[in-house]
Amino acid sequence: METITITRVTLADIDQLQKISRQTFSETFSAGNRAENMARYLEEGFSAQKLAAELSDEASSFYFAMQNDEVIGYLKLNFGQAQTEIKDNKALEIERIYVLKEYHGQSVGQLLYDTAMQVATQNGATYVWLGVWEENPRAISFYKKNGFVPFDKHIFKLGDDEQTDIMMKKVLEASL
Repeated sequence: METITITRVTLADIDQLQKISRQTFSETFSAGNRAENMARYLEEGFSAQKLAAELSDEASSFYFAMQNDEVIGYLKLNFGQAQTEIKDNKALEIERIYVLKEYHGQSVGQLLYDTAMQVATQNGATYVWLGVWEENPRAISFYKKNGFVPFDKHIFKLGDDEQTDIMMKKVLEASL
């Protein structure tokens, strides 16, 4: 297998970020959702303006998984007020880990997850949390395997469809 590297995303990478965001979200959720809701979310949720604002927020960070100079997955992290819900300064939110379908099962998601945990530790987070669609058993299994436990639920709106996300968290061990 070719080497996979993880790199921090900058504003100069916005076109690549938009492309990978739209492609992986579509690959992951198109089968379970109406086309008009998907089209609306892809346009609004991953617009260049929205992504530029997220990239400019110092409390958020994006990382690409790269192989042979191609983006094959990405990660989005949020601290403090950038978090979508909890907004706890001691927490890190993993908002997105997405990998191109053709790279599933090749540990790309695990590398991105490991990056998230390194960032959490470096920034003194006491726990990491995320929301995962209740109808995404692959992702739920991945997070459970990595020590996350469900603690609540919230609504994620995709177009006009209200969907339930399971909120999961992992408490980090205190550093010695």
